[in-house]
Amino acid sequence: MRGEIPRIIRAWILAIVSVISIVALIRLHFWFGSSYRWIATWWGLGLLFVLTARSLLSLLLKRLRSRGWSQGRIILVGLNQMAVAVTRQLNHSPWAGLQVIGYVDDRTENYSLDDFSLLRLGGLQDLTSIVIREAIDEVWIAFPGESLAERTQYELRHLPVSIRLVIDCFAFKQSKFLSLNTVAGIPTLDFSVSPLHGVNRYIKEIEDRLLAFILLILISPLMLFIAIGIKLSSKGPVFYQQERIGWNNRSFTILKFRSMPVDAETKTGAVWSKPGENRATRFGGFLRKTSLDELPQLINVLKGDMSLVGPRPERPDFVEVFKDQVPNYMKKHMVKAGITGWAQVNGWRGDTDLNRRIEHDLYYIQHWSIWFDLEIALRTVWTGFINKNAY
Repeated sequence: MRGEIPRIIRAWILAIVSVISIVALIRLHFWFGSSYRWIATWWGLGLLFVLTARSLLSLLLKRLRSRGWSQGRIILVGLNQMAVAVTRQLNHSPWAGLQVIGYVDDRTENYSLDDFSLLRLGGLQDLTSIVIREAIDEVWIAFPGESLAERTQYELRHLPVSIRLVIDCFAFKQSKFLSLNTVAGIPTLDFSVSPLHGVNRYIKEIEDRLLAFILLILISPLMLFIAIGIKLSSKGPVFYQQERIGWNNRSFTILKFRSMPVDAETKTGAVWSKPGENRATRFGGFLRKTSLDELPQLINVLKGDMSLVGPRPERPDFVEVFKDQVPNYMKKHMVKAGITGWAQVNGWRGDTDLNRRIEHDLYYIQHWSIWFDLEIALRTVWTGFINKNAY
């Protein structure tokens, strides 16, 4: 019941917002006159009634299940971490009406945990007799392997017992990156999938371009002031253009306010920015320290090359090196590169641990949502643009 309370509250809030919106649209002022007190009272009492009813129903089911009413008896086939997780979850969910009696496995050792242990009832050859003797309702296959599933079905071919196959996510090394999905009605287990597919792609596109357009209008006086400062402090163009690798490994030209003399990389070529270097001009050093040199990338966002939020893009030369040194480095290109990102707001920017940065980028890709984007954007504004690793 504890996990249901937040979902019920969210649903009830959505219901009241929908009612108020409909009333406002059709202008039925006679419903509430000039006061909203009645609708607030209805919302509060209704939410209290729903929560109370669900709590009482959950308590009633728990007591009935504990006394054996409509309690399904389960036996697990195979012993592994998933079998333990299934047992723990069902033991903590009495309202589901399912009880794990034990397991069958050709191995003889017991697998115990602190608060309970799984009882070995016998080997797989004893499955039929155990199901009959223990009045088993369902058999759950927890151990991976097609041969085991086929053998289980063969052993139980004469019994009207339900058989389920538990997906063992623990069997995969990258289990923290796994997610269940459905594509055209086909269930899939996703190892590494870009979140920008279907409607998500267009939602993020609209979010990026609309916010970039608004921000460019708001900060245009600041950008004009910076452009004047660049022209007065050194010779050369206002913008610095550089090739970067973005979404789907496509190259694009990133825009920055120029912070170095035009010939700063003539001899060195592409090098990683490090603390203590003095390649930047005096005004350019200020722009870098405050991250104001990144502002022209809003133009990249408006053009569709970048996103407001996403992994930071790198030069092709660096990508060629990092892809062999850092595991899963190229997966960062499954989404558009961003002006700011989850790694940056957590302090992993500049000359910091690249592995940790990629871990944060992959976490962002796996958990992407509009709300996550807004959280990162707000944290970027809240923590400010000045960072000890910006130079």
